[in-house]
Amino acid sequence: MTALTDRTDDRWDDGFIARSRRVGGVDVDFDLDRALDGDGDEGHEGDEALVRAVSGAGSDGGKAPSPPPSPEGQALRTRLEALRQLVGLSRTRLDGKTLAEAGRVLDEAAARRGLSPQHTVVAIAGATGSGKSTLFNSLAGVQISETGLRRPTTAAPIACSWSDGAAGLLDRLEIPGRLRRRPRETSETGALRGMVLVDLPDLDSAVGAHRDHVDRVLALVDAVVWVVDPEKYADAVLHERYLRPLAGHAEVTFVVLNQVDRLPGESADLVLDDLRRLLDDDGIALGEHDEPGATVLGLSALTGEGVGELRDLLAQFTQEKGAATRRISADVDRAAVRLRPLYVADGHPGPEIGEAARAEFEDRLAEAVGAYAAGLAAERAWRRNAGKACGTPWLRLWRWYEGRRAPRTLAGLAALAAIGGRGPATAQTPVEEEVTARQRVEQAVRAVADAAADGLPDAWAQAVRETAVRGAEQLPESLDEIAVTLGSAVTVPSARPPRPAWWPAAVLTQAAMTLLQIYGGLWLVGQIVGVLEPRLMPPVLLMVAGIIGGPLVEWTCSIAARGPARRYGQDAERRLRQAAAGCGRARVLEPVAAELLRYREVREQYATVAAGGTKLSTTRQ
Repeated sequence: MTALTDRTDDRWDDGFIARSRRVGGVDVDFDLDRALDGDGDEGHEGDEALVRAVSGAGSDGGKAPSPPPSPEGQALRTRLEALRQLVGLSRTRLDGKTLAEAGRVLDEAAARRGLSPQHTVVAIAGATGSGKSTLFNSLAGVQISETGLRRPTTAAPIACSWSDGAAGLLDRLEIPGRLRRRPRETSETGALRGMVLVDLPDLDSAVGAHRDHVDRVLALVDAVVWVVDPEKYADAVLHERYLRPLAGHAEVTFVVLNQVDRLPGESADLVLDDLRRLLDDDGIALGEHDEPGATVLGLSALTGEGVGELRDLLAQFTQEKGAATRRISADVDRAAVRLRPLYVADGHPGPEIGEAARAEFEDRLAEAVGAYAAGLAAERAWRRNAGKACGTPWLRLWRWYEGRRAPRTLAGLAALAAIGGRGPATAQTPVEEEVTARQRVEQAVRAVADAAADGLPDAWAQAVRETAVRGAEQLPESLDEIAVTLGSAVTVPSARPPRPAWWPAAVLTQAAMTLLQIYGGLWLVGQIVGVLEPRLMPPVLLMVAGIIGGPLVEWTCSIAARGPARRYGQDAERRLRQAAAGCGRARVLEPVAAELLRYREVREQYATVAAGGTKLSTTRQ
């Protein structure tokens, strides 16, 4: 392309007195004096300028029928739907500020997808004096954006559209009608049909409103052409504030080194190599060797060197009609990277409560209700009942006498202390014991919540703990009721355990031993009083057999009763354990499991959202 000279006949002059006029259903501001001046070339130029300004605003509002979606478009639609589901499932778990970025991406994606897919909006951005306005005019073929030594020169975004139907896109960028232009019609214009070029104010302008314009438009355009010059291509503001945060948008990024005509010899290549090094340090992938990434080239907007190459690249980029999809995909990637710490915990074995944690939780609840002590008490009750039935009458009489001598209330308290629960004879559990049981329950809840939340992202770990605490609010009282109802069933003296099959035979044998003792004693007494014939040996043998046989039967029964008594105690302990575990599952474990299931759902949605990112993974690393 030949050098572009300052042509006053092609310059668009807004004039000092602007008027608003309705043309073709669109409000257009123009210089009324020049438009009405029909004499001379200036009047003709005003008419052409007016036509160029008006033709950029199509009557369709920037909306056109959408073509069939490409595979990339289908994938983007799936990711956006997953992101929408992700935000919906997370609203009650994460604060609004955390999800604000994802919500903005969804809103902007919906707004862009509702506008013309046939147009590609490209912004030209750069620092003061980089020559971006000159490049903008060179691509348009007509001086639209004002250039000069005065800084800042561009005060507001100016748009140039190569085809109709972009009004909705420009409305979204908040570019007024008086700042919308059309390029010069040349043989090269058709290749750029569909492109909307926006010249932005200086990104390092001293005027805050100018920087606000830059930030607002850069968040909405489909692609960006960053213009740098040999003096400020390494500027920290450019790299730290813009290029580095937008590193994931490399495929919709062009970086051009302007003013290469000022660099002698091979200096331009050296500066370009250093520029590529800086971009690589920023994390921006470079589109070299047919790889996707940013395009870097050198040119001179003043002499036209390299402008034709950039125009061809923009033409190819526009005709592909995939810039909007790639830009939104990059925005989703960026949101996914920021959301990753909220949904992905590297090294977490899986969102579930482990069997070890469940078993430990149930053991602690069983300890809180005294299940082990109750089982021992049930075992002692079974053996005591066996001793009463199979023991010698004389020993039973002695135990009865000892029981009469001991205070009943103290014996009852001792029994209750042995099982660690409440008996029917006491009104209240000792305060220390009640506090200890409550502390055990709270400790068990904290332990299982920590085990379930181990390795989860902070927000979801906190949600799991809060769910466990809410479910455990009435858990100690429920466990107390279980201890009273089931615990008393194995400790009340009147409750007799079931008897084994050999029990009647043992009772009859013990009765026979007792009868032998009585019969032998009566026989011996009869001999002493002279009623019976003196024969000392038979009655003595009978008495000795009864005296030895009774304790022997009792000892044998105690040995035989150990197994059934142990099984009876274990069964009582198991019933109490199962009741306490069921209460704990209903109040704590199941709500926590539901919360973990919710986390699994959002993590799956996040995996879909992050599927397009090359550095994203929800699998264990």
